[in-house]
Amino acid sequence: MSQSVNPQYLKQQQNEITEYFIYQELASVSKDEKNKEILLKISEDEKKHYDFWQGVTGVEVKPNRRQVKKYLRLAQLFGLSFSLRLMERGEEGASRFYDSIADELPEVLAIKEDEEFHEQQLIGILNDERLNYAGAIVLGLNDALVEFTGTLAGLTFAFGNNKVIGVTGLVMGVAASLSMAASGYLSSQEDERDDLNPVKSALFTGVAYIVTVAFLVFPYLIQDNSYLALGGMLVITVLIIAVYTYYISVAKNVKFSRRFSSMVAISLGVALLSFGIGMLVKKVFNVEM
Repeated sequence: MSQSVNPQYLKQQQNEITEYFIYQELASVSKDEKNKEILLKISEDEKKHYDFWQGVTGVEVKPNRRQVKKYLRLAQLFGLSFSLRLMERGEEGASRFYDSIADELPEVLAIKEDEEFHEQQLIGILNDERLNYAGAIVLGLNDALVEFTGTLAGLTFAFGNNKVIGVTGLVMGVAASLSMAASGYLSSQEDERDDLNPVKSALFTGVAYIVTVAFLVFPYLIQDNSYLALGGMLVITVLIIAVYTYYISVAKNVKFSRRFSSMVAISLGVALLSFGIGMLVKKVFNVEM
């Protein structure tokens, strides 16, 4: 390899061949023919970009196999849209690099256009089952967060007994998750979209609900201090909101901060109000447990 080769050129060359293999691997495991066609089209563009850089550097570069495995695993776990948009976010620095060398290599502006527009448009029309059912997941997750942060906060001051609060929360959570799953099923039956299966929609809603409740109740089941449990539950609430909001912000390419702050404000606001109601109930009815 010539010592005069710009290392940034080699880095971009490796990025292109790595992304070529990522799209190829994702296409090979895709069961959706439309998705496969889109992924193969993007991979062809990445190979053209690699060929350009190889012409500039005069050397062959191997792909980063660890990155290929990483994004393949992310796609399997969290869906195509999340994996590919996360990968594209990691390439944001490439746009500035292209601008900085455009005078020397004007051809990179065409590559930049592909990266910023063509691929984003293709990724945006991918059929991603996890995103198709995101509404069902949000329904279960939001309801569980809002209802059970409030319920557990109210029970904390009304009862002050972690075992009672934890068991009560679990029983209510299971019953409510079944109710939510049934509501999700009926709601999806009325939905005009043909790509939503009512049974799957109900399953996503119910599972999202009960898993969220299990996390919220957990602090009450592992120790006896009800106020520590309340604090732990509120921390878990914020963490759940943060993780899911990050997923949606990446997969749907929307802003994180506004969605996150509104969900946190609603959940914690309901918890605070319910805690106050619990105090009032305990005082008025003289409940001691």
